[in-house]
Formats: sequence, C-alpha cells, structure tokens
Amino acid sequence: MKLKKLALAQAIALVLATGSALADVTIGVIVSATGPAASLGIPEKQTFALLPATLGGEKVKYIVLDDATDPSTAVKNARKLTAEDKVDAIIGATATPTSAAILEVAFESKTPQIAMAPTAPAPDKAPWIFITPQNFNQMAVAIVAHMAANNIKTVGFIGYADAYGELWLKAMQEAAAAKGITLSAVERYQRNDTSVAGQALKLLAAKPDAILIAGSGTPAVLPQATLIERGYKGKFYQTHGIANRDFLRVGGKNVEGTVFPVGPMLLAEQLPDSHPSKKPGLEYVKAYEAANGAHSRSTYGGPGWGADLLLNRAIPEALKKAKPGSAEFRAALRDALENVKELPAVHGVFSMSAKDHNGLDARAAIMATVENGDWKLLK
Repeated sequence: MKLKKLALAQAIALVLATGSALADVTIGVIVSATGPAASLGIPEKQTFALLPATLGGEKVKYIVLDDATDPSTAVKNARKLTAEDKVDAIIGATATPTSAAILEVAFESKTPQIAMAPTAPAPDKAPWIFITPQNFNQMAVAIVAHMAANNIKTVGFIGYADAYGELWLKAMQEAAAAKGITLSAVERYQRNDTSVAGQALKLLAAKPDAILIAGSGTPAVLPQATLIERGYKGKFYQTHGIANRDFLRVGGKNVEGTVFPVGPMLLAEQLPDSHPSKKPGLEYVKAYEAANGAHSRSTYGGPGWGADLLLNRAIPEALKKAKPGSAEFRAALRDALENVKELPAVHGVFSMSAKDHNGLDARAAIMATVENGDWKLLK
C-alpha cells in the first residue's frame, strides 16, 4: 500500500512538474547585431540581457537571434522560432525592412509580433503586429513644427532607398503640406553606400532652407558630412534614427547643431518631473548604464524595454484563457496586447486599440539637438 501511495505521489509530482514547464513563456527575439543596422541592434541585444527571468509572474525564456540586417535571414529566424521553438511571441526586428519581413511569418503562424522599428503593415496582417517605437507621422509633425517656428519654407530630403525612407518621405510630405512648407528636392541612398556625391549636388542645386536626412545610426552621417564638405550652410534635421552614441562618434563636428525628434528616454534626466516617461526612463537608463557603462544608453534599447513592459501587462490576462505554448494562448496574448491602456514606458505612454497597435501620442516625441558632442533637450 505504501509503495502504491509513493508511486501515486511521484506521478502527481511529475504531472505538476510537467504542467509547470508547459506554463513557462517563450519569447523569440530577432535583432540586427551585425550588418548595417548593428549600431541599433547591439543596444537592443544588450537590453534583453537586462530583463528579469519572469514575465507577468511566469518564468520566461528569451531566444535571441541575429538577422544581420537581412530580411531573408530575419524570415528564416522567424520560421525557426515559430516552427521549432514554438514561441509565444516574437519581438523583432531592428530595422523596418526586417520587421516587415518577419510579419509575414507572424501572420501565417498567428504569433503576436512586437516590432522595434516603425513599419506600415498591410491591413490584413496588421492585427498581429504591435509597434513600440514612435511612428513616422508623430515625429514628422514634431520636426515640421520646429521648422515652421524657425521660418523654414523649403526642405531638401534624402532618405534610405527602402521602406524606412519611403515611410519618412510620405510622413514629411503630409506634415510639411499642412504647414505650407515645400519639399524642394528628394533623393535616396542605400544603407551601405560609401558615397552620396551625386545626390548632394542635386540637393545643393535646389538651395533649400533646411535638409532632412531620413537615415538611422552611423549611415545617417554620410549625407550630412558630404553636404557640409560641399558647402551647404542651411539647417540640418535628422530623424529619431540617429539617437545613439555611434552617430555622435562618427559624425563628430559634422553633426553639431543637428535638430531631431527623439523618444523621452534619451534625455530622461532633462525631462520635467511631470513627464510620464521620466520615471520609467530613469529606471531603464540606470539599469542599462550600470551594465554597459556611463553614457552608453541608446534610444534603440527603449523599444525592447517597452516590448517587455507590454508583455508583462498582457501575459496575466492571456493566462486566464490558455497556457503558454498553445495557439489559444498566442491568440489571447494578441487580444491582451490590443487592450493595454495608459502604460507609461520609456518612449511615451501606450494605449492600444483595435485600430491603433502603436498606442503612442504626442508625449512620445521631444525635440533635441547635438551640442558639444552630446544630446540636449530643446525647450
């Protein structure tokens, strides 16, 4: 009898242990730790190394893969994560093209995706992607407001010859038109280009009051340095894609005085106490710089941290309907993410809805400049 009771107890313990294992949450992460977007992806990768071992009260396993800033590699990674690792969600990717490529897999497998780069999904696939960085329209409005306040009437545009550049161009065209500002010249370049001399000559010929460079990380330096070398004296604007130290290091004196919109975290200490992102921003900066050194923060770590905050809020709700590792849980997690409201994060406040999977408002953008080789809040 005692042996039977012991065997029964062991069987129950095994079932409970198995149930516990099944309850663990698995999150796939895809970043550009190498390739042209590495200066963006490395801080993201470093951010995931800081995250706690639980999400929403459950044990979590992060599987971090490098896509080398290549959409085809991003897709291969996403297929591995969904088919082999059975992840409950994908956080990825670093760049707009890779994020868009991953969505195809997320949609097919019905796995929630939290993108760390702005992207414009097709309507049928949009329900499965959530976007943590500010969208281009929000940032374009902030840029154009600054331009209008400084009597800028004409703007030259040079941006990536990919989805990032296209989305920025559309956002700027709309925002500029609303303020009576004309885009007098439009040029494109590749992320890995080593020369933009031809594009610079065309921009110079248009004689714009200011130039907006729609790039990110270190590749965003090239057009500005080239235009300065050829004598351009107007105002330079960049996007929030430049907000990492590598841009400052590579740009040097060529990027002094550049004006750009950015998420609040980058200048958390300079924010007024009333700003909802000041507290979470300071918490993130403290953790990141304790691990990676003083002044090591990059705005690109923020979307990854924000993704974790979103999942931490959504997972307890999803667990009421299903267990991790199942299609039912992934669907419930998608629904829970869509219903996150007033969640303060490092780059603004998330309030998702069925029509808005970004959930950020004007609180997500502040204007900054480069002064003496560092960032400074424009008030």
